[in-house]
Amino acid sequence: MADAAIHCRGLKKYFSDVKAVDGLDLRVEPGECFGLLGPNGAGKTTTIEILEGLQPPDGGDVEVLGRRWKGDERELRERIGISLQETQFTDKLTVFETLTLFRSFYREGHDPDELLRRLTLEEKRDARVGKLSGGQKQRLAVACALIGMPDILFLDEPTTGLDPQSRLQLWQVVTEFRANGGTVLLTTHYMDEAERLCDRIAIVDHGKVIALGTPKELIAKLEAPNIIEFTSEPALPEETFANLCEGYHGCAKRADGWQLRVDSLAEAVPRLIAVVEKSGAKLRTLSTHAATLEDLFVAMTGRELRDA
Repeated sequence: MADAAIHCRGLKKYFSDVKAVDGLDLRVEPGECFGLLGPNGAGKTTTIEILEGLQPPDGGDVEVLGRRWKGDERELRERIGISLQETQFTDKLTVFETLTLFRSFYREGHDPDELLRRLTLEEKRDARVGKLSGGQKQRLAVACALIGMPDILFLDEPTTGLDPQSRLQLWQVVTEFRANGGTVLLTTHYMDEAERLCDRIAIVDHGKVIALGTPKELIAKLEAPNIIEFTSEPALPEETFANLCEGYHGCAKRADGWQLRVDSLAEAVPRLIAVVEKSGAKLRTLSTHAATLEDLFVAMTGRELRDA
């Protein structure tokens, strides 16, 4: 485990007969932005809570910054910052008072006004937290995670509820944090966010890592750069387009239609239309896009990353 920012082996966490985390292995290097992707219930949040020291594991070994939570909790609390999916603040405190309170928990830290500027919360400095919007509370949570000048930043779906401009600003905050040597562990449902920020990504399902690599490496596992999604009336069986064209690499069921993985859209789309017409069915919808991490997950599991 030497020199890893975060390292866990054989991590397990059970809730009654539910295996939330089932023998999971992870290694996050110093200065890396590492992403955990997967649908709700895949074990991402439970994993990150164990790494943050918020839950004890039922099995396995965990080290953070070369330390273990049992025996080194005080030191580790000083060196990590955490932004949870939902953070409950005291509604009657102002934004500045809240951030100042969090600053008091650490020996060293940032100036609260500086972080309010970086998270575009200056105008809300003296507003009561209870009056903030969901997106503003989320930005305040990230500011509280950064206030102690942490070595590792844990971000659990940090941009949920943020408008596009606020998302871009938060991405810049993460980029600046890493430029100063910080390490980030991120969970997100936004694939563009993962591809933009993460050096490596682990896709988690049913408490296990089912794929690991850089965004480009993972997308390359599809063996096709393009995706066709379509629905028809009536729905067609898979064998209808099994030999669609030379650059066809398989399919996955998606909602009430199909997702096809192909090399060339110029070749595959006309062939698909001809195959559907020949079958006597009618196309209802047809769309194309470049392959993404979400397409890989669908191909591997038959489920979507946003599935409940």
